[in-house]
Amino acid sequence: MRLRQLVFVAADLAPAVDDIRAVFGLEVCFSDAQVAAFGLENALLPLNGNMLEVVAPIEEGTTAGRHLQRRGGDGGYMIIVQCADAVAERERVRTLGVRDVWRYEGEDAIATHYHPADVPGAIVSLDSMPPGTDFHRQLSYWKWAGPDWTEYVRTDRVQAITAIELQADNPGAVCEQWSKVLARPCLPGAKGPEILLDNGRLRFVALQDDRGLGISAIDVLPQNRSAIRAAAEQRGLAGDGGIISVCGVRVNLI
Repeated sequence: MRLRQLVFVAADLAPAVDDIRAVFGLEVCFSDAQVAAFGLENALLPLNGNMLEVVAPIEEGTTAGRHLQRRGGDGGYMIIVQCADAVAERERVRTLGVRDVWRYEGEDAIATHYHPADVPGAIVSLDSMPPGTDFHRQLSYWKWAGPDWTEYVRTDRVQAITAIELQADNPGAVCEQWSKVLARPCLPGAKGPEILLDNGRLRFVALQDDRGLGISAIDVLPQNRSAIRAAAEQRGLAGDGGIISVCGVRVNLI
């Protein structure tokens, strides 16, 4: 299983996207008009073979809007994991009693979003692309990024996302639930239990702030550390001790 896409939710799309572009040196590759059906607008930015997406509500009563209210502002929202066969994974997860909230099934992709009450901390999706796709190849096909996303890849400042951190008052229990869904073991880590994916890790830690359960940080492998820090400082996104925060999520430069 490959960590493929991290989704942020923001109250306003443009400022959040501008921050991500400025700090990480990325470009928008696609905006999907179909997310309007969920009351959202979005933008996607490739971070090498990973994908960053920002969604923002454009109407009242959306799940994303309720997430913004619950966590008191912008933040991490969803984690998309790519696998070899999302139909087989869907059947396996169904036997665990985990509910799904959305499905897509076509020749170009298969995806299942799972209920955050059953997989706490973020919406998780298990997706696969057409049969024969070598999903471990860095720039392999990814439907959600649009038809020509690889032309927008910029690696001058960042190379990859290597970890996503979720905070909880019971990180061990949350890790165990994710472990069942991903069929990967919870392992001891330096900061708390973690699940290893093929290209990164999910880390589960005790609450770091008063925002409650949710995505608290990401680890990023930098190409130009000083440029990232300078851009964050210029935009007022660097706090005490040089801590960088983008779209409500702390960024650890490893």
